[in-house]
Amino acid sequence: MGTLRIGYSSFGGKYLPFPKSRKGYELLDVPRIFPPRRHRTGRSVSFELMHYIFVTGGVVSSLGKGLTTAALGALLEHRGLKVRLQKFDPYLNVDPGTMNPFQHGEVYVLDDGAETDLDLGHYERFTTVPMSGKNNLTSGQVYETVILKERKGAYLGETVQVIPHLTNEIKERLYESGEDVDVVITEIGGTTGDIEGLPFLEAMRQFALEVGRERVMFLHCTLLPYLQAAGELKTKPTQQSVAKLREIGIQPDMLICRTTKPITDELRQKISLFCNVPPKAVIEEMDVTTSIYELPLMLRAEHLDDLVTEHLQIEAPARPLDDWAAVIRRIKEPVHHVTICVVGKYIELQDAYKSVYESLTHGGIQNDCKVDIRRIDAELLESSSDPAELFSGVHGILVPGGFGERGIEGKICTARYARENRIPYFGICLGMQVAVIEYARNVANFEQAHSTEFAPRTPHPVIDIMKDQKSVTDKGGSMRVGAYTCTLVPETLSHDAYGSSEIKERHRHRYELNNTYRNTLRENGLCTSGINRERDLVEIIEVTNHPWMVGVQFHPEFRSKPHKAHPLFAAFIHAALAYRHAYQTHTSTDMAKA
Repeated sequence: MGTLRIGYSSFGGKYLPFPKSRKGYELLDVPRIFPPRRHRTGRSVSFELMHYIFVTGGVVSSLGKGLTTAALGALLEHRGLKVRLQKFDPYLNVDPGTMNPFQHGEVYVLDDGAETDLDLGHYERFTTVPMSGKNNLTSGQVYETVILKERKGAYLGETVQVIPHLTNEIKERLYESGEDVDVVITEIGGTTGDIEGLPFLEAMRQFALEVGRERVMFLHCTLLPYLQAAGELKTKPTQQSVAKLREIGIQPDMLICRTTKPITDELRQKISLFCNVPPKAVIEEMDVTTSIYELPLMLRAEHLDDLVTEHLQIEAPARPLDDWAAVIRRIKEPVHHVTICVVGKYIELQDAYKSVYESLTHGGIQNDCKVDIRRIDAELLESSSDPAELFSGVHGILVPGGFGERGIEGKICTARYARENRIPYFGICLGMQVAVIEYARNVANFEQAHSTEFAPRTPHPVIDIMKDQKSVTDKGGSMRVGAYTCTLVPETLSHDAYGSSEIKERHRHRYELNNTYRNTLRENGLCTSGINRERDLVEIIEVTNHPWMVGVQFHPEFRSKPHKAHPLFAAFIHAALAYRHAYQTHTSTDMAKA
């Protein structure tokens, strides 16, 4: 097995994961197959048996590494293993909080206020793993940490370089992530060969050498394109991608092959030969036909978790995936059906509202209902002379969050149409704010009511910037973000949905309902059904003379799962079903009279 020499200090239990002593450190020889573990006091080093899986991608981006990672986590959890999932992103942004949704997709918010990559949403939806800011690491965070250390003199005048300083920071996060779990699954963002991703791959190579190759497994996601003219799947892109990975010093142990056609035994043998992996480790991952939640069942059929536990020598017997089978049954064979219209400003990109779309699906699963989603760009409503044409046949309307003035009047028009036509309406963050603006204008008679985000000089700022945000100049990581408590008013739609008087939800906003207008709006029929008591902030509004019109300042889509839909999404779909039933009954009665 051999040994690994590390430098260890009794001051805070720090170690250097390479054979080099520094002032205040003593050299220790430890077994290679165990990663060094840190103790706060004393000189001894303790060890635990942990396993590490790295998921990389090649050929093209958007291969589904995040979903593959999440599905693998779900499979290993079903075997009784404690799993931790994390995403390492090569981009130089410190976090995705200031990135354009058209480029990066949605920003996924965690309880601790971390603004993270959308793949962490997949991790939370597929597993029970609790996420924090430590589950997402970017190149920007790594460079920022190293530069700040250098400015403080932490490197004692050394020349700061990618190797070892950047790679050591990455490895430090890996060592920390292994505490109290059986398996750590780390997804490396980007595509193999991207220049910004090289430090992460180099750190993975070093890490595998340090902890022992037998405790590490590399999964490489790749593409098998189907050429219509040739009538066959092509393996050359996969071969080139693996070759690029091997140039870096990493030999993948398994290939996850994205494909639109089944992989033949002959093709598996060819990939095995040229990529130096066993034929059984060439995993077919075809495009799912019904739902992404088919993926755990699909990968179980390919024996993915069997091969992983076998490779890592983990004794964890497989268990039936009855819960996932039940989810797929409800998706494939629903009893009911509704159409929900999502009105937003980032409609062109599927990932911009990823969690919203998934949460609508979860609400449908809980109601045994298929949810068809109709996407409408808010700007279309600004130029439409008849909104009824766009909303024809919908049973519920959802307006998600967003930033910027573009499309804002279209969203206000949407809220008005839903209110006046008594269609179930769900407003999230900005969707709640536009509902307040519309109600103030057209019911409370504040004709020029607006938000100071879009109209700083409006005479009726029913939506205004939060007091502690007025002096903020930096955009990144400065919003009211993370989980906050909310007290619900009894006998309201929200209280009925949650079945509780106290909830905790994740936020990401700078603007709020202006308390100056709260009583006037309430007197005109706008119920403030959820309040944050610590700061007296309105969190939920409801239109009292409407079957189901609810707006929330927080983001409930970040707490929904396929096995347990968020209460508000479940209630929204239930209301849409009731609206459809009432609409069909009314239409049938009119036809009978005719």
